Amino acid sequence: MKPLEGILVVAIEQAVAAPVCSARLCEAGARVIKIERETGDFARGYDDVAGGDSSYFLWNNCGKESLVLDFKNQDDAALLHRILEQADVLIQNLAPGALRRSGFGSETLREKYPQLITCDISGYGSNESVAKMKAYDFLVQAESGLVSISGGVNELGRVGVSICDISAGMNAHAGVLEALLSRQKTGNGLGIEVSLFGSAADWMTVPLLHNDYGAKAPGRAGLHHPSIAPYGGYATADDEIVIVAVQNEKEWARFCAQVLEQPEVAQDPRFNSNKNRVNNRQAMDEIILAVINSLIRSDAVDRLEIADIAFGSVNSIMDLSNHPALQRRTGLSSTGKPIKFPARPIQKNPDASDDSSGDDSSTHAVPRLGQHSQSIRAEFCRQ
Repeated sequence: MKPLEGILVVAIEQAVAAPVCSARLCEAGARVIKIERETGDFARGYDDVAGGDSSYFLWNNCGKESLVLDFKNQDDAALLHRILEQADVLIQNLAPGALRRSGFGSETLREKYPQLITCDISGYGSNESVAKMKAYDFLVQAESGLVSISGGVNELGRVGVSICDISAGMNAHAGVLEALLSRQKTGNGLGIEVSLFGSAADWMTVPLLHNDYGAKAPGRAGLHHPSIAPYGGYATADDEIVIVAVQNEKEWARFCAQVLEQPEVAQDPRFNSNKNRVNNRQAMDEIILAVINSLIRSDAVDRLEIADIAFGSVNSIMDLSNHPALQRRTGLSSTGKPIKFPARPIQKNPDASDDSSGDDSSTHAVPRLGQHSQSIRAEFCRQ
């Protein structure tokens, strides 16, 4: 038995943030009824690489039930109320105020259905000065300052995945689980609010504290960490890049002695603490590059392994696809094509008593638009 088996989730959702949350609940055994407009969740049309489905949509919608419903229609609104009467969780990320104007505001619903947990995901929260701003992931990356510290030294860069959407969905998932635990104690549902901006701002705590309480916020550092050194990418003689990560003074001493073969560098006053190495990064990097640039990558890696220094590669997506650490699960596209994508990030021990780690693709199928409308309408028909 999966942990959330018996939990009914209603997801009035689109795009990425709310579907990330409901997908995680679905994977843990919850029944998720996805409410879609007649034209469907617009994320269905982002691309068609996953067996005819959008890569985004397959990732975040396997195992859900699709119900086409117009909550502005009187009969459909009545149907939605009948479903909510039995539901445990409502998740929504429509435009601010859209559900409230139709009579389905979270506060109103919790009064009507005290057991209900509501989760409202927005772009910028409820502050009136920003509540109406459109909030797509890249816009929030820019507004939250994330773009200002991403990219190369002389070039701004977007983080290459929808990190604000994903972080908001993860926070919503955690909030729903906390609310379910709270309801076990009190018997009452809770209202949860999560914003993309708030999620991004939380992840921006370190540079924000440097700005507010330090000399200044870290600048863009390309393939180098802005406040730890050496921690970054160095080119080898065969045009590869090795990422080196030195985390403490013992490692720095080993790095100088066994990788650079210059033990005296560790005691140089310019480099004898992390703060000094960051302040004198250019001089330090000149010494490191003189050595790493002269070695082919395999030789550089041999030295790093002998010195027990952490290192990594700048892998391509093809490299990721073949990485030995990558575990996969199988989903079915809406056309029935098996698609392998990354396994759940939360793994159970092999001897776990539930079956939540299984890989039965029949339980991980992308629903066709409105695939379950008829059966759901029949199930929740007026008694």
